Amino acid sequence: MTIQSATNKVAEGARTLTDDVLQSAQDAVQSTRNLANGSLDKAENTVRALRREADPAIDDLAARAQELASRSIDYAAEASARARRQVQDVADATSKYVAEQPGKSILIAAGVGALTASLVLMASRRRGSY
Repeated sequence: MTIQSATNKVAEGARTLTDDVLQSAQDAVQSTRNLANGSLDKAENTVRALRREADPAIDDLAARAQELASRSIDYAAEASARARRQVQDVADATSKYVAEQPGKSILIAAGVGALTASLVLMASRRRGSY
């Protein structure tokens, strides 16, 4: 065997070894890609399943919140109407009393006015003493 043929034989062995290492590296990369894709698919399926489970709960909560808001609006409207009726009843009773008892009404109004003026005067004096 000559040096040339020995060198060719070693070079061919090195090429074969390099090709084998390269193929092994490519196989490892492909295996890693497949494993990563499988893991991502599994994670995506899990997220989709969780979302499918969460969607009905979210819809249920939204429906309950909407129902509660609707009941609250109805209750506020009823309370407002009730308050308006009560104020109107008091106004009607006051008007009737003033029409039936004008003298007493004037005296009561004067007394309330004097009391209010006294309270305002006392409050302003207290405020001035600080």
